Amino acid sequence: MKINAAFVTSVLCSFIKEELGKFGFKKAVLGLSGGVDSAVCACLAAQALGPKNVLGLSLPYGEMSGDDVKDARAVARRLGIRSRVIDIAPMVDAYFSRFPTKSRVQRGNKMARERMSVLYDFSAREGSLILGTSNKTELLIGYGTIHGDMACGINPMGDLYKTQVRVLADHLGVPARIRQKKPSAGLWPGQTDESDIGLSYDEIDAILFELVDQRRPVGELVKSGFPAKAVRKIVSLIEGSEFKRKMPPIAKISTRTVGLDFLYSYDRGR
Repeated sequence: MKINAAFVTSVLCSFIKEELGKFGFKKAVLGLSGGVDSAVCACLAAQALGPKNVLGLSLPYGEMSGDDVKDARAVARRLGIRSRVIDIAPMVDAYFSRFPTKSRVQRGNKMARERMSVLYDFSAREGSLILGTSNKTELLIGYGTIHGDMACGINPMGDLYKTQVRVLADHLGVPARIRQKKPSAGLWPGQTDESDIGLSYDEIDAILFELVDQRRPVGELVKSGFPAKAVRKIVSLIEGSEFKRKMPPIAKISTRTVGLDFLYSYDRGR
């Protein structure tokens, strides 16, 4: 689980610059939530592309995330990147005034997708590509919204566990206030990631690392001291969210099918 933070920073900055270049982009836009993941991503983008080529959008729902907006602004000022604050409450409330629901999860998913809708609109306005901020932990257990926070053009963060993101944040000088705050998707007042999942990120990452990176069987993990209930829960989350990590399956009819036989950029037009 240990990382060489300086080396990882170099790799990810190169990744951002090279991948954007492949598609003809020089600028990036990302959601700046006030949390550690988006702060780290903003730091990397500013280093890779130059601060003026990065736009961070803070997309709160009304007054619910006031402190997070302040933290997002502080990150933007520190890095010298451009930033804007756009309240998504009018758009979300307009929808649910017509189609009411009592489900906080439905409202939360709508908020996540509304934020991504705004990000994609600004990516078109800016001629930029969206940087994803979902980490490896979230992707593996499916803790994210399809076409919401999981949507992006490229994702520099996706092979870093949450605990590794925190190490990188320390290396990059992300303020302690942001590094130490309880992770939250900002979906409703008092909501936190760890309370939703029922395990701390330290616990989740320790199990994921053994299951995924070390390929250790479940039984072996339990015998070595990991709580059986926690291991089974993580396995269930991985299995139940597999559909979130895949492109929509396409029925194969022709000799060259998108995502199967037609895979690389050099295939275009041939």
